[in-house]
Amino acid sequence: MFQVPLPEKYQQLGRDEAVDRIAQCQQQLGDRMVILGHHYQRDEIIQFADFTGDSLKLSQIAAQQKNAEFIVFCGVHFMAESADILAEPYQKVLLPHMDAGCGLAEMADIGQVEQCWHYLQQNLPHPEKLVPVTYVNSTAAIKAFCGNHGGLCCTSSNCRVIFEALWKNDPETVILFLPDQHLGRNIAYKMGKKLDRMALWKPQKPNGSLSPEQIKNADIVLWDGFCCIHQEFSVEQIKSARAKNPQVKVIVHPECSFEVAQAADYLGSTEQIIKTVGAAKPGSRWLVGTERRLVERLARKMMVENIHVELLTDTRCICKTMNLIDLEHLAWLMDNLRQHCQDPEAVPLVNQVSVDEDPKRYAKVALDKMLDITASTK
Repeated sequence: MFQVPLPEKYQQLGRDEAVDRIAQCQQQLGDRMVILGHHYQRDEIIQFADFTGDSLKLSQIAAQQKNAEFIVFCGVHFMAESADILAEPYQKVLLPHMDAGCGLAEMADIGQVEQCWHYLQQNLPHPEKLVPVTYVNSTAAIKAFCGNHGGLCCTSSNCRVIFEALWKNDPETVILFLPDQHLGRNIAYKMGKKLDRMALWKPQKPNGSLSPEQIKNADIVLWDGFCCIHQEFSVEQIKSARAKNPQVKVIVHPECSFEVAQAADYLGSTEQIIKTVGAAKPGSRWLVGTERRLVERLARKMMVENIHVELLTDTRCICKTMNLIDLEHLAWLMDNLRQHCQDPEAVPLVNQVSVDEDPKRYAKVALDKMLDITASTK
């Protein structure tokens, strides 16, 4: 994953020229290409998106566009990997900026996860009951590990459904949850699991800083990972807001800390936040704890319904890696794609994200298992 320097002519592009270039390429390529825009993207990028949504929803949509040979994913690296895992063999996934990674996803290194797995199995009375579950905000290597060890993926929307299915099948199941500790803790607690039966694995510490006894008493082992954006929200912010307006409603993403989740009125994924606020009564006021661009876009939409929406924090709260994707990089990528389609031999594609076949196969096992369980509960 490495971004080549942007050619100087694109660095000097004016906004209007960049917009024109992208629009022209989009028109010329037609349904041979689909552009996906994650909720956290800049408005200037979202305007070109054929579809907007969260990471997994967009990957599923892309796979359904059978005429699209090229999938331009305006998101981050793990999202493009997921799209490639679910895509048809003839579809190619492109990322406008290869440095657009995800700090949360990168907190779970495959070597560290393998060491953790070995130690947990050594210290569990029934190691066969250990099941790895990874949030989709993870690398293809971690998804493949889960698929290869009888585990699966989850999203912030269906995490509870996945946990319920595993514990219903066998109440003694021990879940190793990767890589976001807060999502795993918040959902398990909502299901009635006790905090003292949730062990936190710290990958930088010997044996994860867990004793054999702590492991034996755990229902779920949480990887010590987190989203930097959702770490910015605090209980003090909620208390301050309620002191000013006791009627305000607070909804936060489950990647927020346990204390913030408990202090909020509602806990919901990106899609659940949009749905909950969208169904609110006119005149209501909402504070939302998630990435700024999504909140601002939601606020503009809800203003028409006389529903007032604000970000919970006064901090910038913008995903820095999502912010790397700008008009200049998208124009450069689109020009390359158009030229490649005209002469594939002379113009190689830039910024293609491709998962190797072996990890792709096992990662798809983990994703398909999740989708099967989710579909069976509807």
